[in-house]
Amino acid sequence: MPGLPKVVITDLIVEPLDFERKVLDGHAQVTALNAMREAELEGQIEDAAALMVYHYFRLTRSSIERLKACKVIVRPGVGYDGVDIAAARECGIPVCNVPDYGTEEVADSAMGMALTLARGTHFLNSRLRRSVGEWNVDQAAPIHRLRGRVFGIIGCGRIGTAVALRAKSFGFDVRFYDPYVPDGIDKAMGITRVSCLPELLEKSHIVSLHTPLTDETRNMIGAGELAQMPQGSFLVNTSRGGVVDTGAVVDSLAAEHLAGAAIDVLEKEPPDPDSPVIVAWQDASHPAHDRLLLNPHTAFYCEEGAGEFRTKGAKEVLRALQGVPLRNVVNGVDA
Repeated sequence: MPGLPKVVITDLIVEPLDFERKVLDGHAQVTALNAMREAELEGQIEDAAALMVYHYFRLTRSSIERLKACKVIVRPGVGYDGVDIAAARECGIPVCNVPDYGTEEVADSAMGMALTLARGTHFLNSRLRRSVGEWNVDQAAPIHRLRGRVFGIIGCGRIGTAVALRAKSFGFDVRFYDPYVPDGIDKAMGITRVSCLPELLEKSHIVSLHTPLTDETRNMIGAGELAQMPQGSFLVNTSRGGVVDTGAVVDSLAAEHLAGAAIDVLEKEPPDPDSPVIVAWQDASHPAHDRLLLNPHTAFYCEEGAGEFRTKGAKEVLRALQGVPLRNVVNGVDA
């Protein structure tokens, strides 16, 4: 509709834009670029009143500084490391996320992957695809009873808390490391807080990551940290790819120090064909192959959740267009 502000969805979401238009019809024109690289935005976003940005590339300073009419950049998801929030702040553009939409789905996914690793399900299924003759559990031994084992959580925010509750229901001894949550969370939830990351790693049968990607958390799990985990333990990452050195994970799996790893997120998405994790996952002869469970950044997904994050993202855009207070500003810029 001529004269209405322009709202651009940069990537991932394509027509039909039913959720976005249900919120924004009569207030804005909504278009989806389906871009796979930031360079594809050139000439498409400069006059946009709002951007909705997903995760196929990083929105950098060069793009943000070209925005001449932008009232808000919305990341319709939890993590916002894919947007240069400092550049947006300098340009006076608020950046907002949708922090609550996928809590249950990511927690369910993390717990599901942890269980399928620890119970040997993934390993045995992978082996059977090559040889039905290996019809026994011996190849996956030892598999230990889960009740009483330590389930370690890094980051006890919304999703980490939801995972802790699920792990408790399976009888795990749940412990967490998070220097930023207030005292007493452990007592309220009936779980154990540890004071440092090495203490968590050294005791955990399963480690599940639920932390944002920041300068502090980037590569927080590398070769040294994996070596601190017990022989035969498991790693699950549904947070951000840059939090874990996946090359080191592959090496640890190949050396049979880690018994298994579930990776939902990678440092680069989509990954390069020659990345260590892709090579190990595709090559059945690779010593890490059967111990690696890989998903294409899908832990967040369900039909209901997709509608929720798209609708909540569009509502944040509408608030910006109407000049009313925004709900989830992450870069300190007032609307």
